[in-house]
Amino acid sequence: MAEENPPRSAPETSQDSPADPSVLKDRDYKPPARRNSKRRRNLLILVVIVVVIVGGVFLWRYLSSYESTDDAQADVHLYPVSARVSGYVVKVSVDDNQWVEQGTVLVEIDPKDYEVAVAQAQANLANAEATAQSLNITVPITSVNTSSQLKFAASGMEDANAGVIAAERQVTAAHSQLEAAEANDVKAQDDLHRYKLLVDKREISAQIYDQALAAAKSSTAAIMAARANESVAQQFVQQAQSRLAQADANHQSAETGPQQVSSTRARVRAAIADVEQKRALLEQAQLNLGYTKIVAPVTGEVNKTVVVGMNVQDGQQLLTVVPLDEVWVTANFKETQLRHMQVGQRAEIHIDSSGRTFKGHVDSIAGATGPLFSLLPPENATGNYVKIVQRIPVKIVLDPGENKDRRLRPGMNVVPDVYLQ
Repeated sequence: MAEENPPRSAPETSQDSPADPSVLKDRDYKPPARRNSKRRRNLLILVVIVVVIVGGVFLWRYLSSYESTDDAQADVHLYPVSARVSGYVVKVSVDDNQWVEQGTVLVEIDPKDYEVAVAQAQANLANAEATAQSLNITVPITSVNTSSQLKFAASGMEDANAGVIAAERQVTAAHSQLEAAEANDVKAQDDLHRYKLLVDKREISAQIYDQALAAAKSSTAAIMAARANESVAQQFVQQAQSRLAQADANHQSAETGPQQVSSTRARVRAAIADVEQKRALLEQAQLNLGYTKIVAPVTGEVNKTVVVGMNVQDGQQLLTVVPLDEVWVTANFKETQLRHMQVGQRAEIHIDSSGRTFKGHVDSIAGATGPLFSLLPPENATGNYVKIVQRIPVKIVLDPGENKDRRLRPGMNVVPDVYLQ
């Protein structure tokens, strides 16, 4: 029976033959709950990865959208107030840290010496103006007198020359009269001699002889008179020549009249220049008097080092005015942070002291790094070189109205964020 009904055995299969599909299906079978849990886990991991990637992108974009540095301070131009004249301080009108407006009188110096200097300068100016005015009046008078003197001298020259000619003619006439008188005297003397012989011989009457004697004496007197007339005429010639010489001298003196007028005009110009000099000295004295009152150059808080009773010198610093309305921020960014930074980009300034945040914008970027402006700039061409990232100052100004309470003071540490987009 056993031989007739042998037991069933599993079908033999070779290793190269394919597996039975039903067997494989039974082997990979899993419950549905287990498959759903694995699918949810994979989906969760995928979502987390996507969220991390998206968050990283947004974080990178946010961090790369601005540049920040803690190497920054509030800055401002300090206005030193100095004395422009020397003197004794009689009044100080402000206290430390007092708020003052532009033009407020801060310090007063004793003005008495400068008031005296102004009065003296005014007197000197008045004297110079009077001198200039008198010389200015003299110019036309001198010009007219010079012209008149020149004409008068020319007329005098002509009159003197005519007088010389007339005197010389009188000399000639007198000499002719003398010669005529001498000739008449010779004849009269000869007649007298002949009549003398005749009268001695009693050939003529004594009356005739007396007439001849009178005629001889008259001719002799006529000679004396003619000689005197000639002498007088010669004196007239000398006098006329003297008058001619005097007229020539007067004419030469009158010819210097234009030079005298020019000299007078030059003195007038010198007097006018002296007036301008005295006026400038008066203005300087008035300025010095005004400098005795020292005023605030700008609006701000005062820090003073002067007290009543000090003797100050010109140029000595007495106060410092801090204009808190003009505060800005100087931020020293690394050179690698300036790649996309430009003028006009908005900025936020975080104040360390108060924790407040102010808004502003980039006003300018310095033309060189900070060390180049130092007293001894670095010299990289000598010695061993170590590359150091340099910092460049960037000026950030506050928007209008941000510092109304003036809590941001120069020198405070701040942290600015400059947004590049």
